Amino acid sequence: MPTSSSKLTSVVVPCPVVESLDAILPEEPLLMMGAGPVPIPAAVAKANTIVINHLGATMVKVISQVKTMARYVFQTHSKWVLGVAGPGSAAMEMAISNLAWEGTRMLSIKNGFFSGRMAEMGRRVGARVSTLEVADRSVASLDEIAEAIRRERPEIVTVVQGETSNTVWNYQLKDIAALAKAAGALVIVDAVCTLSTMPLAMDAWGIDAVITGGQKGLSSIPGVSLIAFSDAAWERVKGRTAPNAHWCLDASLAENFWHNAGYHYTAPVSGVLALHEALRLVCAETLEKRFARHQKCSVALQDGVTALGLQLYAPKECRLNSVVGIEVPPGLSPGDVCAHISRQHQVEISGSFGLPIVRIGQMGEQCREHNLFRTVHALGRTMVDLAVKVDLPAGVAALERALSEGK
Repeated sequence: MPTSSSKLTSVVVPCPVVESLDAILPEEPLLMMGAGPVPIPAAVAKANTIVINHLGATMVKVISQVKTMARYVFQTHSKWVLGVAGPGSAAMEMAISNLAWEGTRMLSIKNGFFSGRMAEMGRRVGARVSTLEVADRSVASLDEIAEAIRRERPEIVTVVQGETSNTVWNYQLKDIAALAKAAGALVIVDAVCTLSTMPLAMDAWGIDAVITGGQKGLSSIPGVSLIAFSDAAWERVKGRTAPNAHWCLDASLAENFWHNAGYHYTAPVSGVLALHEALRLVCAETLEKRFARHQKCSVALQDGVTALGLQLYAPKECRLNSVVGIEVPPGLSPGDVCAHISRQHQVEISGSFGLPIVRIGQMGEQCREHNLFRTVHALGRTMVDLAVKVDLPAGVAALERALSEGK
């Protein structure tokens, strides 16, 4: 008969030998200048090391302040602000799965990878999804959108404010929302890369659900996100007859924690504290100053890249400022450029889902002048190393000129 000691030693899988993070990570920290995540301020990093009782009085106060600050950032008076223990895509799925279900008519304005993701989420909950396909590097005309709304009679319209995959900005968002609202549809907006980097007025523009991730414009940690529902959207959430198939993402259950100080699941305490500090820093700066900083830095970056002799991917009229797309010169792949600039210059930038571009982020803490000079120089040196003819002094000079002039 086995003894208790033999039971304790019956290990089948051997204990692995692994390297510590110190051995894995580069000696010099990488400057995160891609499409996210972004560098985080010291106050956010410090908050992310703290653990408190997720149902205690301190957390109740923290949650109350997070919601108050988030209403300012979303520009909404709605009560229905919730946090999400997951990436921006989890917040996206919370919006879709709570507002759409079997048979819901949903129109997705699709001009890139992430707008297509919202359509896919709608299909997965059984919605009758139609897509308005938009050509790459462009936005749909308001006439096309109005016709699609007339034809499809959607209950829900989805749109991405800033399509990070191809760096296109849907600059007519306010007018798109007005068309949808006039037809009686609810409007869901992905503002993952744009919230706090450019204007978005949830209430004034008639938007019913806005989702964002923590790790981009807000400069918080990845994995803790925010969503805001309008009163009309919340009424639909509470009025549905069939329960949401996603238990963790059920907004009615999340209400218990985010509005009633009760239990839903164990919240990502440290991440919520980090989000609190990130939002506090946004409020301390103010949205007006933050928008101006992002505009100034992004335009200066674009000027610097163009002066190098490289081509920007999106046309100026619909170019996203928060993520800048750059065409990769012939003979190179995005992977070649990203690998070299990371390995040789400790600067991380991004490729993009099969497109022949690299992307540089201008979100939150990325929008600092010292980061721009390091990034433009690293990009120029990378091109020189990879045998691409660029004018590095001209690129740095154009960056300096744009920042000095503040245009």
